[in-house]
Amino acid sequence: MVPWLLMVPGTWRWMLGVSGVPAVVQFCIMLCLPESPRWLFMKNDKAKAIAILSKIYDIARLEDEIENLSVAEEEERQKRNDVKISDVFKSKEIRLAFLAGAGLQAFQQFTGINTVMYYSPTIVQMAGFRSNQLALLLSLIVAAMNAAGTVLGIYLIDHFGRKKLALSSLTGVIASLVVLAGAFFGKSSGSSNELFGWIAVLGLALYIAFFSPGMGPVPWTVNSEIYPEQYRGICGGMSATVNWISNLIVAETFLSVAEAVGTGWTFVILACIAVLAFVFVIVYVPETVGLTFVEVEQIWKERAWGSGYNTESLLERGNDN
Repeated sequence: MVPWLLMVPGTWRWMLGVSGVPAVVQFCIMLCLPESPRWLFMKNDKAKAIAILSKIYDIARLEDEIENLSVAEEEERQKRNDVKISDVFKSKEIRLAFLAGAGLQAFQQFTGINTVMYYSPTIVQMAGFRSNQLALLLSLIVAAMNAAGTVLGIYLIDHFGRKKLALSSLTGVIASLVVLAGAFFGKSSGSSNELFGWIAVLGLALYIAFFSPGMGPVPWTVNSEIYPEQYRGICGGMSATVNWISNLIVAETFLSVAEAVGTGWTFVILACIAVLAFVFVIVYVPETVGLTFVEVEQIWKERAWGSGYNTESLLERGNDN
């Protein structure tokens, strides 16, 4: 065991150890994860790809999927080239797609989710609950709600639609941040009323309840659907990088901003960013539920170059779902 860990109290060593259990479980499960059938097709291992697809689809659907993969393989061979980061910004439709994907990832973080997850015990103590045990318990409840909300999002994202789910989620996030700001303004006014502390906890719970089913999974789902095949890997990686850089910025600045302007005003700032995110989703993010990759690609061409691509019906379908 490393020397610095020996200096940590026993209870915290157990907590650090337990945090490694999910990683071990994920590692074991991923050993059973099959390769992507599309990737196997591209590597000429069609028998293995068909074997994997047969576990997912019935016979009628299986034939269609094999045909689609064969067509995609041929198209990929014809236009295969090494895509570089600079290529993402040379094509107008790819720029628009990347703007939507990276923007969603950035707003996911700048609306404060990991601020809440990282600092929820601190926020609870800022709200007036001085007991470390109570603060930790309430933060665990918040984390459990995040997990439950994410599971709910798995159901809602196809039944409700990506864009509508994101907008509904952001509406609740804005309201929750306003509640949090109001609670901390009440505390800073010098009132000793514990009601403000419980309102802050309620705001945290509402924030997670609204965020986790929507703005939690939607950015990742949309990023897996909006890029053409040859750009999907590099654009997805770039968008994920934007997410983690944004995460770093928010995590490193939250406590400093809260100390400089006050916790109430910090949540007001996050609420304003959530309003910008709401507008961003309306303007830049298309609805992708039920659309094929080809149809989504045509939507970007329509937005980039106008009606010359004869995709008006596809665009209307994407925005109406």
